[in-house]
Amino acid sequence: MAEQNAAHPQLRDLPVGIDASGIREEFDSMGTVAVPADRYWGAQTQRSLQHFSIGHDHMPVAVYRAYGVVKKACAMVNADAGRLASWKADVIVRAADEAISGALDTHFPLFVWQTGSGTQSNMNINEVLSNRAIQLLGGKLGSQQPVAPNDDVNMGQSSNDSFPTAMHIATLDLIDGRLLPELDRLATCIEAKANQWMDVVKIGRTHLEDAVPLSVGQEWSGWAAQLRAAQAEIERSRDGLYELALGGTAVGTGLNAPQGFSRHVAAKIADLTGKPFVTAPNKFMAQGSLDAMVRASAALRGLAVVLMKIANDMRWLASGPRCGFGELKLPENEPGSSIMPGKVNPTQCEAIVMIAIQVIGDDTAAAFAGSQGNFELNAMRPIIINNVLHSTTILADGMEKFRSYSVEGTDLNRARIASFIDRSLMLVTALSPVIGYQNAAHIAEDAAANGTTLREAALKSGKIDAADFDRIIVPHDMIGDGVAGA
Repeated sequence: MAEQNAAHPQLRDLPVGIDASGIREEFDSMGTVAVPADRYWGAQTQRSLQHFSIGHDHMPVAVYRAYGVVKKACAMVNADAGRLASWKADVIVRAADEAISGALDTHFPLFVWQTGSGTQSNMNINEVLSNRAIQLLGGKLGSQQPVAPNDDVNMGQSSNDSFPTAMHIATLDLIDGRLLPELDRLATCIEAKANQWMDVVKIGRTHLEDAVPLSVGQEWSGWAAQLRAAQAEIERSRDGLYELALGGTAVGTGLNAPQGFSRHVAAKIADLTGKPFVTAPNKFMAQGSLDAMVRASAALRGLAVVLMKIANDMRWLASGPRCGFGELKLPENEPGSSIMPGKVNPTQCEAIVMIAIQVIGDDTAAAFAGSQGNFELNAMRPIIINNVLHSTTILADGMEKFRSYSVEGTDLNRARIASFIDRSLMLVTALSPVIGYQNAAHIAEDAAANGTTLREAALKSGKIDAADFDRIIVPHDMIGDGVAGA
């Protein structure tokens, strides 16, 4: 059998034993079901398609690729312990490798809106790997011989412990592989802009009103620091995801899983992925809740809040070009209006704001679903993994586009920035220690009422002479000694 396995060509996709009707018969404990002959799934997957074809939200393929890692690890551990014939393990591993690579993506058709335990998705991959293994061995698809979906592919496992394990693997893979690298690149880009503009003095704004000066670099450094704090929070949120439920089986007791199975499989998954996965110390927590996923979702929400702040600040500061703030000059990527010629809009900023709104919505649903753990199982798993992966994907993609097509090409309108400094009345704040708050306030009020400059109003008041005014009211001296200010 091992020689047959080794010699069989790797068949990655279609066609698969199509008969005249284009269907074949599969079976489960409830009876027989007709399935498409050109797909590897079996009866339970087909039943789910019949009962749960709801909307257009399909279970993300990242879940099934992660499930491939789970099934591969379990087959290897079961074979090492002598519970599963090595030739069966070898062919399951080969099929699992195809699932991990994405070669079997078209065989995972199920919807998010299914059983809350994820059982149907677990059986989907069990059936696909079983049939693919049978095909590789030259057997008959749908026979469940010599590799059975439940007894062999699912050996020692339950959907209740394997699905949350796949959730953790998929989430970490996307966070580490896409989100954190894009977040780091965006923060680095903003830090570079901050350093470049640290000496460019501008007027600050609080409550949407004029305030005292700071530098453009200081303002941008605040954005970068927000991103770094969000990055640290996301990195911390990964800790709970390294703990795997696998080995708890149905309710956390480990029934039908051999002694030590949970530790051995976690170690194998860690070896296969290069990530520090361990078995969850308390399987009742790992299966009765989805707290680690909720915390990861909350960290993503935190990043969304930061990105919304940055994108909104940038589009306000770039408003104009003639009748807005006009301090920033954003890249002009495409025409902004179908009716107003020459209009260009801050579209990358707008996309980031919409992404942030969506992520906050995704997190609200994830938190609500996380609260719905009843007794020994949280049965709201599909919506949580779908939302977390969705948020992670759009955040990563959005940050890449925002950086490439907006932040990197953003420049300053230095003349506009200087004109705001020249016209600002809040520079009067520097006079307070010298002439007192009330006197300084009256000077600012007089200048505002009469449309004069601050200097003119100050000299008119008689509270300060020209030499002292010019010595004290120096905007650059008001911004402190560095990023943190005075």
